[in-house]
Amino acid sequence: MPRLRYTISPRMPTLSSDSKEKNSEEHDPDHLLIDLEAVKNRFDSNSAGLVAKLLSQLSKLQLDPHQLIRFHECLLFLRAFPSGPSLIPRVENLLSTFHRRIEKLRALHAGMSVFDDFDTSGIAGTVMQDTLSFDVAQWLTRRIPHNVEIAWDDYWDDYQAERARGTVWPRFIPLLEEDADVEANIPWQSWLDNARGRHNALCWLINRFAQLPLPDRQRAELYDSLHLPLRWKLENLKLSRTRNWARPRRFYFHDAPLIQRGEVSLADELAQPALKLEKLSRAAGESVMQAIREVMVVRYRELYGTTLGDPRTVVRADLGRGVVMHFWGLPPARRLPLRAYIAGYTLKNGVPINYVEAIGLCEWIEVGFNTFYTYRQGETAWIYAQALRCLRTLTDAKCISIYPYQIGQNNDEAIDSGAFWFYRKLGFRPGRADLRALCEREEKKISSNPKYRTAPRTLKRLAEAHMFYELPETKSASYGSGDWDKFSSRNLGFIVNQRMARQFDGDSQKIRDASAAAVARTLRIDAARWTPLQQQALENWSLILALIPNLNRWLPDEKRQLVKIIQSKSAASEMPYLRQTHRHSRLRAELLRLGSRAS
Repeated sequence: MPRLRYTISPRMPTLSSDSKEKNSEEHDPDHLLIDLEAVKNRFDSNSAGLVAKLLSQLSKLQLDPHQLIRFHECLLFLRAFPSGPSLIPRVENLLSTFHRRIEKLRALHAGMSVFDDFDTSGIAGTVMQDTLSFDVAQWLTRRIPHNVEIAWDDYWDDYQAERARGTVWPRFIPLLEEDADVEANIPWQSWLDNARGRHNALCWLINRFAQLPLPDRQRAELYDSLHLPLRWKLENLKLSRTRNWARPRRFYFHDAPLIQRGEVSLADELAQPALKLEKLSRAAGESVMQAIREVMVVRYRELYGTTLGDPRTVVRADLGRGVVMHFWGLPPARRLPLRAYIAGYTLKNGVPINYVEAIGLCEWIEVGFNTFYTYRQGETAWIYAQALRCLRTLTDAKCISIYPYQIGQNNDEAIDSGAFWFYRKLGFRPGRADLRALCEREEKKISSNPKYRTAPRTLKRLAEAHMFYELPETKSASYGSGDWDKFSSRNLGFIVNQRMARQFDGDSQKIRDASAAAVARTLRIDAARWTPLQQQALENWSLILALIPNLNRWLPDEKRQLVKIIQSKSAASEMPYLRQTHRHSRLRAELLRLGSRAS
């Protein structure tokens, strides 16, 4: 049936209902945002013009908080995945002035709580609040001293925090015990104000902690006991998620569809020659560590390796398609007792889009990979494959493991996104026989009915155990498929603690002293000539080595290699240490035996 046409005035041009609808759509933010979200990752000949038109239309409209977030995420995606050079200045200008839109909303008394969501926090012009670790709090206070403060209004009524204040603050405030130990209704802020004088309260407290004659870990633990909430204003700061991008050495512009998961062969990617990794200078490494801390703090995230990363170990990989990755390790004093640790993150055309964490022993590494919400439609599978290529170059890993949380254990976001199938379609397999059988049944259902979707309840079952990807080398005489399926460093810890409870009356120092002495005698080590960090590594490793009944019958060369492994734990880089554990076949066998026991 043809549309009716209405005449508005005999002296004015007629406007069809089609034109009215079109005019309405051009001023409807939701409709425009739907169009922008649909076209932002299309790169055909018509898309660039449509994106430019939509940006122009949306930039003129007043958007509500939800709409503004959607617009913001589209802009960031376009900055990371641009179709051409003309788009860059337009998008950067909109992002650089985005704080004005937030300020306008605040002036209109709009609800701002939506900007504090875990996935979309950190927008310029907003305010963030969190309880940070000492290392991050100290860094943030130095980074933006005029924009961060203690959130006193959310602190004074916290009973647990009050008990911690009474224990900790007397270290800095003379005679506070007179009040804190016996009185009620203590005027905490008056005590603090009198002690700090003209200094900013947060800066004064952070500096007092920094001066404590304690090891770094103990200092951090003492600060963390305060549960001190901090609030920081992002304004138009460069560290805001809105402006936390940099100019790449060279832009990559997309002129074809993005690489989809089905086009990625993990086997082919990992079979390529080892990557060249550029070792950065100390100064360049410091810049990388500064950048990743900014990336994480505006997303309410803290990762052990992004907080404590060693700038002296940073390497850079240029992987093409505008993708650059950085990886680094931990400083010797903050390393894990047994496993080696690597962290990293990815820049796409200078925009941070994900972070990576890998923890390994021998030829096995456990990998965590998190692509930020905004960029999950952007070649995630291909970029993940490149991260594994980098980790392979660094570690020479043969077995890659995915922790259950990554695929949905106590992680609703991973369940909703079907993370299990992301890894499964890349070639990972469940580490438990019953879950492999369940996976195969689900695959048959999908094969027979393309519309079938695995139920969340089933996905949660599939996420009960690790997933594994084994390279072809694991099928050689030296390795076996499934060797690491039941291994857990946690199992090693449980066995050590059971021995402590059984033989040493639960005394940690007794088991440490006895184990270190016994192992030193067996390996003929004069630990007094070792550095303190090497002695610490010996103590940690002795807890495991004391569980090996025939250690004294190992061959002399096996013992010498073992001593080198222990000493190398505190070397400038952990990667030689990791490779040495890989090459020591007898140690590897014992670790697997002990760590694969049922806990």
